[in-house]
Amino acid sequence: MKNLLFVLAFVFTFSINAQDTSKFKLQTVEFIKLTGTADAFDNAISQIGSMVPADKKEAYTKEAKGTLDDLYSQLADVYMNEFSEEDIAQLVAFYKSDIGKKLASKQTAMTQAGMMIGQTWGMNLSQIAQKYSN
Repeated sequence: MKNLLFVLAFVFTFSINAQDTSKFKLQTVEFIKLTGTADAFDNAISQIGSMVPADKKEAYTKEAKGTLDDLYSQLADVYMNEFSEEDIAQLVAFYKSDIGKKLASKQTAMTQAGMMIGQTWGMNLSQIAQKYSN
């Protein structure tokens, strides 16, 4: 009888933790989508699909979009290892705010601009290193 109670308690505890993790994961996926990542993935699917013939485009798009749930799940795992459920809730609230929406809408362009600045800096840094290498 003691063993049965122990097993039931364990199963009940595991069930509660699984539900919490599921809620946490759903909220984390929501956060990821709110950051503008969903648009970036849709753009990638379209850009990569531009080489697909028109008569196969619909099938390609359907299959490509079918990979997104797994991708979001994997990304959520990364975020869930770094942030608590409370952290993610705060991030969701931020990205639902006006300033969060503004940041998400400009993030891709800002990242591209930052990469260009970084490349220029890297070239300048290489020139400095070459100057001291001789």
